[in-house]
Amino acid sequence: MNQNKLPADPLSLVLGILALVMGIAGCCCYGVTAIIPLIMSIIGLVVANKSLRAFGENPEVYDPQSRNNVNTAKIINIIALVLNGVVVLVGIIALVFYGTVISSAILDGLEHGDFESEEYYYESEYETTIEPEDTGSWEDEVYDIEDDVEATSLDSVQ
Repeated sequence: MNQNKLPADPLSLVLGILALVMGIAGCCCYGVTAIIPLIMSIIGLVVANKSLRAFGENPEVYDPQSRNNVNTAKIINIIALVLNGVVVLVGIIALVFYGTVISSAILDGLEHGDFESEEYYYESEYETTIEPEDTGSWEDEVYDIEDDVEATSLDSVQ
């Protein structure tokens, strides 16, 4: 009596273990790296459920040990799904919180107009002032653009 392995026996177990390990390692990155293991655990759970459904329809064809492996993989994928889901939610909450704090600080600065407050700048014991040179008014110099355009266009024709 030759019994086969379930189709998801090695695949769902590998996906579940990888999703769990990557999810634990990704906890310190505000949930950014937990998206990929979340997808992996969902895929592993779907494949494991399909294999268990196939075992339920025709149990004499498949090895009972393979069913136990897929059950274990299903449990690992559920744990990885919950863990990575929590990490992604915490990451989203952290991004919303930091975004709110930053945007409220910017809006507060716009309302009060205190971007150049003394508390943000280092005060030196030496003061330097630069005074502009008085070179006259730029209004003194008048240019006639039309004459220049006509002169250059006539020069280019000849």
